[in-house]
Amino acid sequence: MKRVLILLAALMVAAPAQAQMNFEGLDLGGKKKKKKTTPDDDDKKKKKDPDENKGSSSEVKIPEGGVDLTKQPDPKDDKKGGSSPTMSFEGVDVSGKTADRQKLDAAVREFKNENYEQAAIASFELMSDPKMAALATESQYLLAKSLYRMNMFHSSLGEFSKILARGPQTKFFKSSLEWLFFISRKTVNEQVVLDEIAKYSNFEFPERFRSEFRYLLARYHFVRGKALDEVDQKGEANKSFEEVKRLVLMIPKGDAFYPKGKYLEGLAYFRDDKPEAALEAMKEVVRVTKQPEGPITAEVRANLALRELAFMQLARTHYGAKQNRYAIYYYGKVERGNTQWLEALFESSWASYRIGKYEQSLGNLITLAAPFFRDEYFPEALILKAVIYFENCRYREALSIIEDFERIYGPVQEELDVLVKKNMEATEYYTVLAEVQKRNEEGKKLSATDQLLERILKLALTDQDLKKTSDSINELETEIDSFSKKGDNFKFSGLAKSLIEGLKQQRQLLLSKAGTMSKGKLEFELDNLKTLRGQGLRIRFETTTKEKEFLEESLKAGGSVEIIRKYRYSAAVSDDHLYWPYVGEYWRDELGTYNYTLTKGCIEEGGNRPGADTAGQ
Repeated sequence: MKRVLILLAALMVAAPAQAQMNFEGLDLGGKKKKKKTTPDDDDKKKKKDPDENKGSSSEVKIPEGGVDLTKQPDPKDDKKGGSSPTMSFEGVDVSGKTADRQKLDAAVREFKNENYEQAAIASFELMSDPKMAALATESQYLLAKSLYRMNMFHSSLGEFSKILARGPQTKFFKSSLEWLFFISRKTVNEQVVLDEIAKYSNFEFPERFRSEFRYLLARYHFVRGKALDEVDQKGEANKSFEEVKRLVLMIPKGDAFYPKGKYLEGLAYFRDDKPEAALEAMKEVVRVTKQPEGPITAEVRANLALRELAFMQLARTHYGAKQNRYAIYYYGKVERGNTQWLEALFESSWASYRIGKYEQSLGNLITLAAPFFRDEYFPEALILKAVIYFENCRYREALSIIEDFERIYGPVQEELDVLVKKNMEATEYYTVLAEVQKRNEEGKKLSATDQLLERILKLALTDQDLKKTSDSINELETEIDSFSKKGDNFKFSGLAKSLIEGLKQQRQLLLSKAGTMSKGKLEFELDNLKTLRGQGLRIRFETTTKEKEFLEESLKAGGSVEIIRKYRYSAAVSDDHLYWPYVGEYWRDELGTYNYTLTKGCIEEGGNRPGADTAGQ
């Protein structure tokens, strides 16, 4: 017994006399697990977590000459071949770690074992304990990562934001910045991350994130510039749009974010009334987004959608410059059935009208009137149709079309007027519309007023910024609802209560933003409807005046004056099409191919105008 005590004393005295060796990242917890990469479903390469390959959350330090008590004795080490006696030191901690550090390491082990709920709860308790202040940042970082792994991206963003708010000197500041990019790929609206990224625009990002950062920051300045334009702060708006152009120039060609950046650049030039530069930027987008051979990936689909938007902007730029044939060409590049197709057909109708292609213009309007698109919103289509009939001396038809416009859109304007004049909070404007959408999605029968409000909702959501904000609100609500599906330990924890409170605050901010945008969009459409109704009244007045003049001339001539004549027409079509008379039926494969020709019109403009009141394909 005395010999054992002497040996123990020797062991306890000898070790501290030597220099220490650091074994960073050494895991003494047993079998090693494979390193996990960030679960980014949109990135086939699966970029690694920002803190990957940095070792464990704490360093394990073992004094030189010390004894590793986790290793069992090897009989071969005993020269006599006998077995060494087993010594047990129960309750003795030889790890050199404090109790606080051991608690954090336990939370880290839960994270590595994919017990993310338990890791989140443990890290939250540590960062909430004033006695653990030295480990607060490290605990919060683990909490933010755990929430990300639980697909609670808005909650995770909130925790990373708190770490960043402590300043660049804070541990995990740089890697928390990197995590923002992972979150921006997971949320339906990248705008919720843009504001946070913009706060740290002066910091240098790792090479692999620089192009993405420059694009996101350019997007932030673009949205900011639009908002400043709306409140007539042109000077500040100009600065934002100049920043958009500067940042885009820093994205190298061939990078995944290059097409998106060039599209923003084109919009910025278009806003600055520089059509040549805008056209060149959009043509570059078209050049670099051609569909490659092979499978259609998510990135390819995104580029094809961007290509479609570029064609639309090319057409609009030419239309604004009164180069209508170029505009028609680019509108025709939007593939049939795609997202922008109906908008392209409608806008192309105006370009065709400008150059006197009334048959093509009216043919497009037939497609827009198809029952497949009953819920789409194109009030201006009826005004265009009335104008074409008026200019072809078809006064009675023109008046009938204006009456249809009043019957359909008069009540819409009145309801919009009531909504806009209500003294409501900003959030209420969005809530009113969202409630109608919810009732419709649940299959409840809508009243006549609600049907009208639903149309107004769809009208408001044509604004993409508002739609994305609305999607974010729905995403936040889904995340709040997800707490009910978690385990009881997590569901009823103080962490859950804190996170839900934070999500509700985020939701309230988005509701306020969406409400302001909704009211602004409704006010815009109200003004637009007033303008269209004014144009309708003008057409009615001009039509009535022309009819009066015609009647007066007929009376003077004894009733023999004619202003309408029949046109000669042909049913011939190109080799790519078949002629088929339109008798009121719609077939999906015919949509977009209609060509409505006029059977009669003004005598002085008659001549060889071909036509019959039919639609050919």
